[in-house]
Amino acid sequence: MPKQVQRSLLLACGSMVLSSPLLGQNAARVEAPAIEDEKTARPNIVLILADDLSFSDLGAFGSEIQTPNLDRLAERGMKFSNYHTAPSCAPSRAMLLTGVNSHRAGVPNIPEALPPEQEVFDNYDGVLSSNVATVASRLNTEGYHSYMAGKWHLGKTEDLLPYNRGFERTLSMADTGADNWEQRPYLPVYDHANWTRDGKPTQLEEPLYSSELLVDEMISYIESNQGDGQPFFSYLSFLAVHLPMQAPREFTERYIETYADGWEKLRESRHAGTIAAGLVPADSQRVEHDFIDDWDALSETDKRLESKRMAVYAGMVSAMDFHIGRLLDYLEASGELDNTVIIFTSDNGPEFGTLPPGILRSQGYTHTYDNLGEIGSASFLGPNFANAAASPLSYFKFYMGEGGQRVPLIISGPGIQAQKGFIKASTHVIDLTPTILSLAGIEEQTGRFGGREVEPITGRDLTPLLRGDAEEVYGANDYVGYEVAGNASLFSGRYKIVMNRQPLGDSTWRMYDIVADPGETRDLSAEYPVQFQRMLNLYIRYTRENGVQPVPENYMQETEINNQNLHELFRDRILVGLLTALALGFFALLAVQRKKR
Repeated sequence: MPKQVQRSLLLACGSMVLSSPLLGQNAARVEAPAIEDEKTARPNIVLILADDLSFSDLGAFGSEIQTPNLDRLAERGMKFSNYHTAPSCAPSRAMLLTGVNSHRAGVPNIPEALPPEQEVFDNYDGVLSSNVATVASRLNTEGYHSYMAGKWHLGKTEDLLPYNRGFERTLSMADTGADNWEQRPYLPVYDHANWTRDGKPTQLEEPLYSSELLVDEMISYIESNQGDGQPFFSYLSFLAVHLPMQAPREFTERYIETYADGWEKLRESRHAGTIAAGLVPADSQRVEHDFIDDWDALSETDKRLESKRMAVYAGMVSAMDFHIGRLLDYLEASGELDNTVIIFTSDNGPEFGTLPPGILRSQGYTHTYDNLGEIGSASFLGPNFANAAASPLSYFKFYMGEGGQRVPLIISGPGIQAQKGFIKASTHVIDLTPTILSLAGIEEQTGRFGGREVEPITGRDLTPLLRGDAEEVYGANDYVGYEVAGNASLFSGRYKIVMNRQPLGDSTWRMYDIVADPGETRDLSAEYPVQFQRMLNLYIRYTRENGVQPVPENYMQETEINNQNLHELFRDRILVGLLTALALGFFALLAVQRKKR
C-alpha cells in the first residue's frame, strides 16, 4: 500500500482505538499471559520512548495536556509512580536497551558534554560499548523481528548504528536531536542532521513532521513481515519533546490560553493534579527554588511569548500522543493489538535549557511569537516552565532531583491486569530489558551472548509486578546508583541520597524519603545518620564497581555543551573571515598586477 494512501486511511480512522472495546478487553480476554507459554504464543512488544517528557505531563498522571491514547493505555494496564532513570538522554538509553549501568555500557554522559579529562578512560567514549548486548540483539536471535525508528544517540559510525546493534530495519537520528520539520541540524556542533535508514545515510522527504514520520516508518516495518508467524519488537523513539520544540499549529493552538497565568500557577495546578490522580501523597510538598523568576515582573510581551513556548511544548506532547494513536489503530486493524505489550516511558525529565540568540541565528532559526513552533522557528522551555512541568518534583533534566529522574512508566497488554491506582514499587530504567526478555519467554542471559562474554544484566525482571505476584522487586537493602556529569544519586528502599553540583546545586549530599516526600523537601540525613552513612558507603561502592570518574573541579554540563557549540560557531566564522580575507587579498593583488601592466 502506498505510504500516502496508508497515512490517509489511518488518519481517517481518527481515534478509533479509543472507542473500540478491544483495547479494554485485553486483560479480561487473555487470562493466561504468554509469558510462560511456548515461543509460538509470544507477544509482540512495542517500546515507546519520549524525549525529555516530564513526570506529570500525561493526563493520567495529573496533567492538563490532552493525551487520550496514552491515558487509555494507562487505564487498561499498569502505571508506575516510582520509576527512575538517568537525568540525561544517552546514559538512559544505554541502560534502557541493555539492562546494564551506563558507565559499564560506555555511556556515562552524552558525548557532547564529556570533558577531555574523562575521555582518556575506556568506559568514557559516550557511545554504546561492544561489551554489551542490546535487547534487540537478544530478541532477534530468539526469532523476533526487531525494528527501530527515531532518536538513537548511542553512536553515529556505521558499526554503532542501531542497524548493526540488533535491529533489522531502522530509521535513526544519531544526534541529540534535529529539526522536526526539515532535515537539518539545530546546533552548530553538527554539520548535518545524521538520519540513517538501515545503516546508510538517507534523505528524508520534506516537508515532514518527526512524530508522524516515525510512526509511518514503524507501521511500514511491521506491515512488511505481517503474517509470517514471527513476533516483533518495535522501538519507537520520538524526538518529542526535545529541543527544538516544534509542533503543528493545530496542536499548539489548543493551549494558547492555558498557560497565560504563568509558571507559578502551573506548578500549583500540576501539584494538585498529581494528588487528585493518586500519583503523589495528598500531604506532599514541593520545593520553591530561588532560581525561578517572578512571573509578575515580566512585561506583557514577555508573558505572551513565554506562555506560547509552554503551549508549543504541550502541543508537541499532544501531537506525539495523536500519532501513537495511529499506531494503535494500525495494530488493532491488523489484528495484532490483542497480542502486543506496549511500554511507554521517557528518557529523563523536562529540558530546562535555552537556545542563545546567536546560535539560533547561526542555524537560520527565528524565535518570534507568530510562528513559534512552526517551520523555521526554534522554541525552548527554559528553567521556569521546566520546573513547573516537573511539579511537584524538584529540578529537571541534567540534575539528580526527582524532576530529572522520575518519569512516567506505563505497561499495557496481554496478561497485564488493569490497575486503577499506581504501582508504587521502586523500579528503574535498567529493569526494562530483563522485563522485555521475560515477557518474550527468554531466559535471562546475564554474562554471555553470541558466544562471548558481555556485561551481565543487573536490572530486575518486573513481570512479578505485572502478574500481581509481588509488591516489590527490590529489597530494603538493595540499591541502585546513578552518576551523570558529577551529579549523583543512590536509591535503597524508600530512601534516596542525592547530590547536585553547580550551577543550580551546592554539592551537598542529602537524604529523602521519596515515597512520603517525592518533592524532596525534608532532608533526613541528620535525623537518620546511620542510614545516611550506609547509603554514602554504598555510593562509594557503586562508583568503584562501575568505574565512575570524577569531573574536573569547575565542570558544568550545560557550559560544556554551550562551549562546544560556540566553538563550532566561532570556528566557522573565523574560517569564513580568513577565506574572505584571502580572497580580498588575492583580488587586490590581481588589481595591482594589472595596474603595473
